[in-house]
Amino acid sequence: MLEFHHAFDLLSRKLTGWMQQLILLLPNLLIALLILVTTFFAARLVRRAVTNLLGRVSGSGTLNNLVVTMCYVGTLLIGTFFTLEVLSLDKTVTSLLAGVGIIGLALGFAFQDIAANFISGIIIAVQRPFMVGDVIETDKYFGTIESINLRTLDLRQVTGELVRVPNRKVFESPVINYSVTTRRRVDLPCGVAYDSDLEQVCAVALAAMQGFPHLLPDRPVEVMFTDFGDSAINFTLRFWIPYTRQADYVGAKSEAVMRLKRAFDAAGIVIPFPIRTLDVSAALLAQLQPPLPSASPPGTVPRDEH
Repeated sequence: MLEFHHAFDLLSRKLTGWMQQLILLLPNLLIALLILVTTFFAARLVRRAVTNLLGRVSGSGTLNNLVVTMCYVGTLLIGTFFTLEVLSLDKTVTSLLAGVGIIGLALGFAFQDIAANFISGIIIAVQRPFMVGDVIETDKYFGTIESINLRTLDLRQVTGELVRVPNRKVFESPVINYSVTTRRRVDLPCGVAYDSDLEQVCAVALAAMQGFPHLLPDRPVEVMFTDFGDSAINFTLRFWIPYTRQADYVGAKSEAVMRLKRAFDAAGIVIPFPIRTLDVSAALLAQLQPPLPSASPPGTVPRDEH
């Protein structure tokens, strides 16, 4: 019975001590609750203000959403740390920060490729070397940009396939943006026979391009002979066109091929196909030839074997 009264007395004193501490901590609890409510409304105001501000100065929706989310979460974290400070939970704050640092370090090593793509996406969104709708070539892919995300770049190839290129590949590889300028040069390689008159070839090629649609007037058509090939003298027909899409370039090159072939046929200029000359020695030719039948001596009569 004495043990029961002793245990009850200990429990009663413990509960009384907790009640006293709760009463003493009650003002701090009210202040902490007020800080949490204020932090929640402040975070919403910060998110709205940052959204309006970035909407005026930045055209990247993906980057804007990232910055808005970071500001919103950062405001909530600051309010949470102040709340823990008011409740005298300093050690808890220190432990949380240490735990977040360790977790962040571990995740950085485990997902370093994802982190690299993410950081590259942020840099691309800030620098904006290209935009949605541009025609680019990067990392052996060629097509039109459909979307720019923080991890990948969606590229629609001219053959219809959708390629999602990691941002790290785009950031580290050379990028050719064909939509930066509104003009592009078409290089058409060709060859003529060795016995052709090169002055005539040049004149006929330039005449074939007369009246070519959408030629830029400030850039003349050029015929440049490049080298002596195996079976032809090679040259390049160069001309400039306005460029808005890939179909303009492909269509202009096809039209130039048809015009050049038509003009060369009419002028009698030969576009040779590859020719190989086989040089056979006289000794080898003698070995390959069949032996001639031996002639009978004069005055002999062939015997009848029958």
